[in-house]
Amino acid sequence: MRLTIRDLQKMKTSGQRIAMLTAYDATSARLSEAAGVPALLVGDSLGMVIQGHDSTIPVTLDQMIYHAAIVVRVTERALIIGDLPFMTYGISPEQALASAARMMQEAGVGAVKLEGGANMAPTIARLTENGIPVMAHLGLTPQSVNRFGGYRVQGRDLDTAERLLRDAEAVQEAGAFAVVLELVTTPVAQMITERLRIPTIGIGAGPDCDGQVQVFHDILALHEALTPRHAKVFANAGEVMRQGIADYVHEVQAGAFPTEAHGFSMSDEAAAALRDKER
Repeated sequence: MRLTIRDLQKMKTSGQRIAMLTAYDATSARLSEAAGVPALLVGDSLGMVIQGHDSTIPVTLDQMIYHAAIVVRVTERALIIGDLPFMTYGISPEQALASAARMMQEAGVGAVKLEGGANMAPTIARLTENGIPVMAHLGLTPQSVNRFGGYRVQGRDLDTAERLLRDAEAVQEAGAFAVVLELVTTPVAQMITERLRIPTIGIGAGPDCDGQVQVFHDILALHEALTPRHAKVFANAGEVMRQGIADYVHEVQAGAFPTEAHGFSMSDEAAAALRDKER
């Protein structure tokens, strides 16, 4: 039976930390759920991690639905949250409702995530009124990276810190069941966590959030890029995989693989009959 948004809210109430990961395909989803991850985010970060773009901007709703459906299909217990990508919800609450409905119906996710604070409160309210659970996203919002002028930490000065506090309260009152805080200074993230009834999920927001979300590929060092400061490599799976592939290449080139043990036999009688027939 799948976990629900109520389970995450109960975890905050009981003081149990929430460990989330991104998942973009069957392999990452299966491994994460088997390891006990209670909630998986099918993030539009797949634009960079999977598709090779330099931002999340090119990702489409169809692509998000495709990947989210895979993650839902191969999991049984984790709550699956699907990102609404760039310009699929910002025009109007009605546009957001249509996009979120597709994500719920076609991918089967248990909730959607969207970026924005007080400006998105009417949209969050519209979705939740129609039975669509919404996770909000504050701080560094990757879909607005061009407006920020890069991936910059948020909440360093009084004005932005106060805005983040207001935004957090606004999305909660609008009905969001949780909020991601990305690249938010630790003191501000702590204040938001203490003020809100709903869980805060940090990524580069310090140790005081109710939970953490990290990119699957970052914590396993599965790509060549440097690990972000807010991440930690828990297993250097990338190096193990690269070495395994290098060994495979070497053995194929040396004629050491495959061997007879990796092939399939036929009966001596059938082999002899085939040879006779082909003479």
